[in-house]
Amino acid sequence: MAVTHEVATGMGGIRTAGDLVARMQMLKGMKLKDAKEYVAGKLGVSVFDLSDSNMMKEIREQLDIGHVLDRTKCANGMEAKFNIARVLDIEINSVNRFKSKIHLV
Repeated sequence: MAVTHEVATGMGGIRTAGDLVARMQMLKGMKLKDAKEYVAGKLGVSVFDLSDSNMMKEIREQLDIGHVLDRTKCANGMEAKFNIARVLDIEINSVNRFKSKIHLV
């Protein structure tokens, strides 16, 4: 059951880098090609590697930017968002709001 769930939920983009590319498209108004190039540059991989689920699994684990399923000792939720904001060098509203509520800003 866990494998089926992981495959199904992975189609939304977090299995590869789709969530990161979409975030750049929405946040910065980038075209798809530009967003892919930006994300690939920040992750230190080729644009082709962004769609390789095995490569992205390793990169997500190294950078601690979230997985499809909750894994032991891996970031999820706000912690993953904090790491995504740091890695992509972007502002994420929910991260900023969280920081202000706990007086980190």
